[in-house]
Amino acid sequence: MHRNSWRLATTLIVVVVVACRPEFQLKKFTDNVALYTASSREFQRGKWDNAVAGFEKLTTELPARDTLLPRSFWYLASAHQRLKEYLLAAQSFNRIVETFPEDTLADDSALEAARSYRRLWRRPELDPTYGETAFATYNTLLALYPDSPLLPQAKAELDTLNDWFARKNYITGMYYFRRKGYDSGNIYFKDILLKWPDSPTARQAGVKLVESYRAIRYTADATELCGQLRAKYPEARDVADVCRDVPIATVSPADSASAPRKPPTPTR
Repeated sequence: MHRNSWRLATTLIVVVVVACRPEFQLKKFTDNVALYTASSREFQRGKWDNAVAGFEKLTTELPARDTLLPRSFWYLASAHQRLKEYLLAAQSFNRIVETFPEDTLADDSALEAARSYRRLWRRPELDPTYGETAFATYNTLLALYPDSPLLPQAKAELDTLNDWFARKNYITGMYYFRRKGYDSGNIYFKDILLKWPDSPTARQAGVKLVESYRAIRYTADATELCGQLRAKYPEARDVADVCRDVPIATVSPADSASAPRKPPTPTR
């Protein structure tokens, strides 16, 4: 009985040792091509930690002109993304844009860097520093690669990001609005209408701004804003409701006569 127990324990120890033995050991690879091949295999297998280790070593050892270097940065950044290490991912993607701006991976890398920074801004009400970095990175893509097929996608994502900036201002404006700090809240609502007029949040900000104007009896401001909202959102129920009792702005003949006229279009 004791002999069988000893054999069972020995077998379990061997199994544990074999299971814990690392399959991917950097020191086994004697040249960079072999390490790149093995690291790529680890990436394809979803062994993200192994891929990070392999490609990180390659990015420090490959010569600057080696064609494997930008690919190594790409896989390193992509593995960091899979591990949700978004700051490290963004930094590695940016290395491609900064060091290999003419590489075929450069525009893809700029987009992925922006996405990684974007993921670090988790909610609109939080610190937008990473959102601002994402904004700058999206615009770098638009400026450096105007012919990239990725531009429509990048612009759509940039629009979503801009609405997060608008949403952050809206949340702050509502904080003051609920506490009847109308003038303070108006600063944030007006900022949305000025900076992000086409964002989905802009209409909500306009509606709240009308409510605020009415609460503090800024009748002229409410009238002017309702005129703009009615023109821009003619079918919006919330606009119709908030502006129902607000008079429609009219232009007197004297004002119309004194208004600057558009000069005639010159002809050739």
